[in-house]
Amino acid sequence: MKLLTRYVSQRWQNRVSAMIQLLSFFISVLFIAAAIIDYGFDLTAVEMDYIDKVYHFVQFFFVTLYTLRLVINWNSIWRHNFVSTIVIGLLLYLSALPEVVPAASLPQWLARYYVVFGDKFYLIIVVGLFSVMELSRGLVSIMRSRTNPALLLASAFLVIILFGTILLKVPRSTLDGVTLPMIDCLFVSTSAVCVTGLSTVDIASTFSTEGMIIIMLLIQIGGLGVMTITSFFALFFMGNTGLYDQFALRDMIGSDHFSSLLSTLLYILGFTLGIEAIGALMIWLSIHGSLGMGIDEEILFSIFHSVSAFCNAGFSTLSGNLGNAMIIEGHGGFYLTISALVVLGGIGFPILVNLKNIVFYYIKYAYAKVVSKKHPARYVHLTRLNTKIAVTTTIVLLVVGTLAMALTEWNGAFAGMSTGDKLVHSIFNSVSPRTAGFNSVDLTHFSLYALVVYIVLMWIGGASQSTAGGVKVNTISVAVASFISVVRGQSRVTMFNRQITDSSVRRAYATIFGSIMVIICSFLLLLALEENLDPFALLFETISALGTVGSSLGVTSQLGEVSKVLVCIMMFIGRVGIITVAMSLFAHNQTPRYELPKEDVIIN
Repeated sequence: MKLLTRYVSQRWQNRVSAMIQLLSFFISVLFIAAAIIDYGFDLTAVEMDYIDKVYHFVQFFFVTLYTLRLVINWNSIWRHNFVSTIVIGLLLYLSALPEVVPAASLPQWLARYYVVFGDKFYLIIVVGLFSVMELSRGLVSIMRSRTNPALLLASAFLVIILFGTILLKVPRSTLDGVTLPMIDCLFVSTSAVCVTGLSTVDIASTFSTEGMIIIMLLIQIGGLGVMTITSFFALFFMGNTGLYDQFALRDMIGSDHFSSLLSTLLYILGFTLGIEAIGALMIWLSIHGSLGMGIDEEILFSIFHSVSAFCNAGFSTLSGNLGNAMIIEGHGGFYLTISALVVLGGIGFPILVNLKNIVFYYIKYAYAKVVSKKHPARYVHLTRLNTKIAVTTTIVLLVVGTLAMALTEWNGAFAGMSTGDKLVHSIFNSVSPRTAGFNSVDLTHFSLYALVVYIVLMWIGGASQSTAGGVKVNTISVAVASFISVVRGQSRVTMFNRQITDSSVRRAYATIFGSIMVIICSFLLLLALEENLDPFALLFETISALGTVGSSLGVTSQLGEVSKVLVCIMMFIGRVGIITVAMSLFAHNQTPRYELPKEDVIIN
């Protein structure tokens, strides 16, 4: 009888807890929606009064919820994540304190600081932070329900895209007199989150400073990966999540070791912010005083382009992208900085971490040998196979692409430039197709040979687990190695004295096949929808969208609404990944323990 009573009681508690968590999730969404309306629209006094009532209702709900959690789950809070929970709770209590204790009843020296806690901006920041924490709790709950990780990743991208669409639609995000249709807001939001760079409108003449900041944030979220950011918040706010949660998060960010999950997330965030900060400084130094901007405009320009370049997005605040007359000549340092950021973003976070470890190891080794006069042990296998593949293939494609651009466009699209600028733009236009999408020269001026090279580079893209798109250099390298092994009559695929697993080879061929099929189907649909547009330009647009490149031959703005939606779908598939999207749509069947009879199939 006691066991039955305990079971019923536990079941009832679980249901109540789930209902409260669901209610908290929706109230968090309500607060975010109210903040968007408050930010984006010019509201009347009555409307602002309603928004303020929503703010205070959510504040009251979260204060009550937090107090109940302190009373009921104190031991759980103490064991899991005491510091962050108590700090955020204290900030939340301080936001409610002015409503309980009037500032007039306090000494003047204390009331001067006390008024900060009653400020509306402070309330929005604190309650918004608590809302993010509740949404993170919801994420962990979804993971505990054994949701397909591929479906979860795709859904997270969709949510952020829709959220960005709403933000770009509000009047404050566009310039005065500009009304952007919803389909264009969806297109730009998709392009930003999927770090593509395609746009149906001119960014500089359409969006306000606030709108450009929103685009930059969407690019940053898309570049880091939605699940990287949400995983970080889930770990930070939830403390020690369950074993299944840890493995699910590890798989989403590609961590090799279970114990290094949190450190990997911090590496990702640290590398991103650090590289982007250095890149922004280099960009500012290269354009300072030469574009007729004020210091605040130069800072925003530098940060925006650093984020856009490292995330391989290809967005620019200049009309005509980076082919603007103000910057096209005499700014070699700017173009080389953008190229370096694109390459760093395109080789992937695991590669950057591995390269950092290699550099630090050799610094310590040299210090120990020269300064300390010791003979430290040498490690032979510091460089991982993925690092060798990504770096080697990137260098080969960069050199081949630069030579191809220089040979085909030296006296063509680059005619009239100085020799130095021609070299710089050859390098830049070799890097940009690797899913960055920046344009320094109108691509319609390129020869057919250069455009074919451009298409091949767009299709290949960058490295796996990076901000780049395409089928990835890892995929192409494995496919080439498999081809060579077949030609040589070998039964195993090897690279850099390592044997490639059969699952990696199968996944490479599946990715290539899937990419080709999506390109063919999407291209045929665009041909049927846009009969009046140039077929080659539509093919270029298709590969650019699927590769999340963002380059175009000028047909993006001419697409119809249905075609724009189709291009959005292609950008989404390209960013999330063809295999990931396919895995999210189909149930995963366990491999049977038995084996069927084997038989050779005649090929070639």
